Order: sequence, then C-alpha cells, then structure tokens
Amino acid sequence: MIRLPDSFSYVRSRETLARSQVFRRSWPVVLDLCVAGIGLACFYGVVQLAKYWFGHPSPEIQISLSPHALPRYAFYSVVRIGLAYLLSLFFAVGYGYVAAYSRRFEALMIAGLDILQSIPVLSFLPGVMLAMVALFPTRQIGLEMGAILLIFTGQVWNMAFSFYSSLKSIPRELSEASTIYKFSRWQRLFTLELPYATIGLVWNSMVSVAGGWFFLMACEMFVLGSRDFRLPGLGSYLQTAASTGDFIAIGWGLATMIAIIVATDQLIWRPIIAWSDKFKFEQVETGSRVTSPLLQLFQHSKAVRSLRKHTVDPLADSFYRRVDENRRAAFERRRESYIKGTAEADMERQERWIGIARGVVLALVLGGVLYSAAHALSLLNNISWHESGEILKGALATFFRVNVALVLASLWTIPVGVAIGFHPRLARIAQPLAQIAASVPATALFPVILLALVQMGGGLGVGSIALMMLGTQWYILFNVIAGAMAIPNDLREVARLFKFTRAQRWRTVILPGIFPYLITGLVTASGGAWNASIVAEYFHLKNQTLQTTGLGAVISAATDSGQFQILLLATIVMALMVVTINRLVWRPLYRLAETRYKLGA
Repeated sequence: MIRLPDSFSYVRSRETLARSQVFRRSWPVVLDLCVAGIGLACFYGVVQLAKYWFGHPSPEIQISLSPHALPRYAFYSVVRIGLAYLLSLFFAVGYGYVAAYSRRFEALMIAGLDILQSIPVLSFLPGVMLAMVALFPTRQIGLEMGAILLIFTGQVWNMAFSFYSSLKSIPRELSEASTIYKFSRWQRLFTLELPYATIGLVWNSMVSVAGGWFFLMACEMFVLGSRDFRLPGLGSYLQTAASTGDFIAIGWGLATMIAIIVATDQLIWRPIIAWSDKFKFEQVETGSRVTSPLLQLFQHSKAVRSLRKHTVDPLADSFYRRVDENRRAAFERRRESYIKGTAEADMERQERWIGIARGVVLALVLGGVLYSAAHALSLLNNISWHESGEILKGALATFFRVNVALVLASLWTIPVGVAIGFHPRLARIAQPLAQIAASVPATALFPVILLALVQMGGGLGVGSIALMMLGTQWYILFNVIAGAMAIPNDLREVARLFKFTRAQRWRTVILPGIFPYLITGLVTASGGAWNASIVAEYFHLKNQTLQTTGLGAVISAATDSGQFQILLLATIVMALMVVTINRLVWRPLYRLAETRYKLGA
C-alpha cells in the first residue's frame, strides 16, 4: 500500500476548508436571492390582481370546468381568503382587547359576539353584497369586496373569542410585573398580551382559514332572488362541478385545493408554529421543538436581518420613545395643574367632553338600531303562522343535529388533540393532515357522501350531521392542540416524577390545562355547526334540490327565492337560540376557566 506524504493530506484539508468557506460566503447570497424572488412574485401578483379588480364587471361569468382554468381560479380564491384572514386578525385583536378590558362594554360586546357568530353567512349575504355592488357599480372590486367580507364573517369570530379568552387568563404575576415596570398600553400589548395569546391565536387562525375554504363555495357563487352572482374561483369551480355531478372536475378541484393547503402549511403555518413555540409559558424548556426550514431561511438571510436592523428596529424604538415622551408630557401637565390648583377643573372639563361624546355615539347607535328594528318589524308582518311554525320546527331539528355533532366530534378530537399537542414529532405529521382535512370543503365531498348514505338507507337528515361534523370538529381539535401545547413542560415533568396514572394525569394536568382552550373550541364549534346547517340541510345535486327539515334549510331556501322576511325571522330565531345556549352553558364555563383553571405561580 502506498502511503501519501503528510504534505498531501495537509493540502487536501486546506482545499476542503477553502470550499467550506466559499459555501458559507455564498449561502447567504442564495438565501437573499430566494427572499428577493418571493418579493418579486408577490409584487407581480398584486399587479395582476389590481388589473382584474379595477376592471369592468362581467355581466355573466361562465365557470369553466377545464383543468387549465384551475391555476387562475386558485389564485383568486387564495387572495380572497388571505385578505379576509388579515381583516379578521386585526378585527379579532381589536375587538378582543376592548372586550377584555372594558368593564362598561364587556358584557355587551361578548353578547354581540355570540349573536354575530350565530348568524349564518347567507344571512349576511344580501346586505353585504348589495351594499358593495352599489358602492362600486362600475368596477369588479365591488363583487370582490362583498365576497371577502362574506368569507370574513365565516373566519373572524373564533379568533376574537380566542384572543379574548387568552387576555382573561393571563397569569397574575405577569400582569403585576408589567404594572410594576410601568408598561404603557402599547408595551403591554406587544410584550405581554400578544405573545401570551400567540399560540391560541395561531391555531385558531388555521381553523379560521379552514372555515374560509369551507364557505368558499357559498361565497363565490350564489343566487339572490332573480340575480345570479358568480366570481371566478376555486369555490365556484367546485360548486359548479358538484351541481352538475362532474366527479372528474371535483377530483381536479380537490387535488388543486389540497396542493394549495400543503403549500400553505409548509410556507406559512409551519414557520409560524415554530416561531410561536418560544412564547410558551413554562419554566422548564421542552426537549423537542417544532422546526421549519423556511423560518431558518429568513432567520439566516442577511437581507432580512439588514431590513430589521435598519427599518423595523429604528421604527420600534422611535415609536416607544414617542409613547414614553407623551406619557412624560401628560404627567408634567397633570403635575402643573395640581400645583396651580386647576386639576379638578381640568378633570371635570375632560369628563364632560367624554360624556358628551359617549352620549352622541350612543344616540347614533340607538337611532340606527331603532330604525333597523322598525324596518325589520314591517317585514315580519308579512309572515303567516304556518311559516312561523315551520321555522320553529326546523329550529328544534337543527338544535338536535348540532348537539349530536358536538358530542360525536368531542369524543375523538379531545384525545387526538392532546396526543398531537404533547408530541412534536407526531404534530409534524398529523398537523398538515388535519389542516388538509379541515380545509377541504365538505360540500364538495357531499355528493359522494349523500349517494353512499342513500344506498345504505339513510338520507339528508343523517348526512347533515356528518356534514356539520366535517365543518365544525376542527374548531375543537385545533383549540385542544393549542391548549396541550400551551401546558407548561414543568407540570408534565412533575406528573412524570410522581408517577401519576393516566387517569390522574388527565384529571389533574391535562383537562385543567386545556380547559380554557376547550371551551373556546366548543363555543366556536357550536356556532359553526349552526352556521354549517345552511349547507348541510339544503343541497343542490344534478339540477335537483335535496333538503331536510331544519333552520338551515329554511334560510337557504329563503335566500334562493328572495323571501327576505323569512330569512330575517329564521336568522333571529337562530341567533336567539345560540345566545341562550351561550348564556346558560358556555358563559358559566368561561368564568370557571378564568378563575379556577388559570395558570399562575
């Protein structure tokens, strides 16, 4: 055997080191190019979207079932759901914040949230769509904004409930620390409240986007009296394919949707979940963490670091500096007013102006409510006793289906959600699958399910329960996953050290830990099940309409025929039933979660 001289090995090692240094220097350049490519792609999409939105509306759009039309339809649908989600996120944070900290309006705002989440998408449809079309009569953006707002009504309520419940369950020691260090409201929001609510908000965001996909078919293609509204998109493609019984087109549409959902999971949700893991409230760090290659790409990109260093950080410092200066100036003005003896007069003057402004706002709101109520009562005068009896009969039938769907969904989502939340390796596999299953519109699969049930001897009465479960069980699953992930690792370590049995772990650690998240999931799932009844109890299949007795069927049929008086009464009955259930059942459980099952040292 020939032995190479030591100098040759030294040269080989020097060459290897040089190549590794070149790779290290070139790798950030590759990352920056990837980030730049993503930015250019987004810019091009915005330009193309602006051309379409600000063009003239088409009088009648024909939905093509050709697979070649799917990329364009998918792009339009993704943009609608994305914009509706951003609008939902800002609304949820603002509404939840005000409801959590306003003693005067908290009860009213939560009651309003109960009512709003119980109103089906189709009940918002006439007012929202007609208002947007009237606002932009010569531009396509009117129909687009109407569809986005309708998707918004199917996404926002569980996010608002999640943020509200997170704020109400912040540990007392963290709140006291922010008070001791004299955090301003903005500092408290960005350093305590948003980080603490991040995990629940992220998982509820995922189920909200899944809900947007669920109602996409109803929001992109619908009939309102004599007018037929259609928008090019994946939802209208699937609804057209389902109504004509074209199972090949349904397969192409579902395949496209699954591809989008997988890409969304890898490009958006997986990085966000990995990033949000650092906000977990615990004293013992867990051994395994969720990872994301895309998050590492952005974290190691020189362009992103430079952008943050020269733009984001200076803006944040300037903002906090200005907030601090305003606080100091306000303190100095109060101190001077006390020295001069004018403090009481200034406070009285300020309270007087605040009272006047509050009175004006309340008068305007009360006037609007009375005006709307008067018009609503005039519509209800045209409803016969027979129609009222059918609405009440349908309400009882839908109430039974909703509760059966909730019980069946809870039986499997609670243990599965805890298992996924406790095991990050399992979450990496199960979370994308759950996201796909939650996002696939059950209405697209319903023709196959309905035909199978008919052959088995069932009907739409049983099929509607299955469709409700397919649309609402994910609210419970994703909230349970968020609750299991939020349980501090030190509590689980204590249970392991003391050798708790499985029953003891569930009774003393798991169920108390996930309880606030579980209640949020059940509340939103209950409202979602009532909302899903509009597509579960009334279905178009091969040019025929299948329906069963239920409140959702009444609302869908009234929307199709333009009978707004029946639509209004059915919506009021549904809202009253949901609010009554929330007041008698869910609200006491919420108070229990805020007091007894609240994390704290």
